[in-house]
Amino acid sequence: MSEEVALLRDKLALETAKIGWRELESFYARGVVVLVQPELDLVEVGYQLTQDHKAQFEQWMAAGQVGPVAEEQAHQWHHQQVELWALVIAPWVLVQPLSASELAASAQSE
Repeated sequence: MSEEVALLRDKLALETAKIGWRELESFYARGVVVLVQPELDLVEVGYQLTQDHKAQFEQWMAAGQVGPVAEEQAHQWHHQQVELWALVIAPWVLVQPLSASELAASAQSE
């Protein structure tokens, strides 16, 4: 991996943050929220998006690993006040549910 690629991935990792779904609802309403399934690395998905790797995205979409947030899922997240990982790759907002261990840690800290 080149130094430039490593630096970009590091930058994307630093820009990734936890955020409540309710704070993302206006972006969802605009159709710019993209759900990344937990088996994928959010930073890697963001990197591929910055590189415009369309074939990779088509593969992930066909496998159901990347795609729009379903309306039912959005309602559930709203009512449960879910917190997600998010990464902005303008104009898109990539989101990924917290892992089970992250959820447990969050519950303990409350």
